[in-house]
Amino acid sequence: MKTLSEQISDVIEHEPVAVFMKGTPQLVMCGNSYRALQALHAAGAPITAVDILPDPRIRQELSAISGWPTIPQVFVKGELIGGADITEELLESGELGQKLEDALGEDPPRDVKVVELELA
Repeated sequence: MKTLSEQISDVIEHEPVAVFMKGTPQLVMCGNSYRALQALHAAGAPITAVDILPDPRIRQELSAISGWPTIPQVFVKGELIGGADITEELLESGELGQKLEDALGEDPPRDVKVVELELA
């Protein structure tokens, strides 16, 4: 089995748009996570969500990898975009749509999925 750090890195590196959030897109447990999701939806992004709430180690490992202390954390093609405020600002300026188009092409799938990390 992969370590928690390896699992988190795999999601960041292999998913087009990854959101580490409190809760899931179906059951959001935090206002900032909701705001980040809404901005991504508005930009037409495919979303892969990871709930950080099942175990405090997820957040610790994620912050160690990204260097970013707060949740949510949004990644596009492995690059940390930031949290809710930055994601919303990028949406409003048009930069989020441009980043997504540059990374994913003009018409990416708009699917939403949840990845559950295996906790030892």
